Amino acid sequence: MLAALALAAGLALPGHRAAADDFPRLNGERFADIRVDVRPLIAQGNGLQAEALRADLTAALRRSFAGRLGGRGPVLVVLVRGLSLPPYAGAQGGGRGGLGGGNQTDYLDGEALLVGRGGEVLGRHPQLTATPSSYGGPWYDPVSERRRVTAVANIYAEWLRRQLPAD
Repeated sequence: MLAALALAAGLALPGHRAAADDFPRLNGERFADIRVDVRPLIAQGNGLQAEALRADLTAALRRSFAGRLGGRGPVLVVLVRGLSLPPYAGAQGGGRGGLGGGNQTDYLDGEALLVGRGGEVLGRHPQLTATPSSYGGPWYDPVSERRRVTAVANIYAEWLRRQLPAD
């Protein structure tokens, strides 16, 4: 329910983007919950990958914000607007002397919304995370792409924790 309200609020204010400085401090209050909204990805036809990202990002956010969860405060909702995992096949001439590297990068584009009990958006923080595609491990491993989703989710959560006010 809150995720739907947050999504609607995001669409109602299309030009509004806030800096982390505009994300209000909780003054010692803890988040009531953390939710991840991947409906924009599902609408783009990325259903299975979106569901995997929802699970990974939710777990990563819960770990990153563990000390700030379990209260009666607002809900932290991360609205995921985009996920880009370009084809990756190891070194592609981008490293020194052709050894390792490559220049493929995975991206996770989202917006953290602080949603009050009545569904009102109290704060917004857009964030784009870039992660080397190689973080998924060897490209020839069948689960490499799944690990790339996990890696970009973990890094997104850690950066979000660093960017939001920590009172």
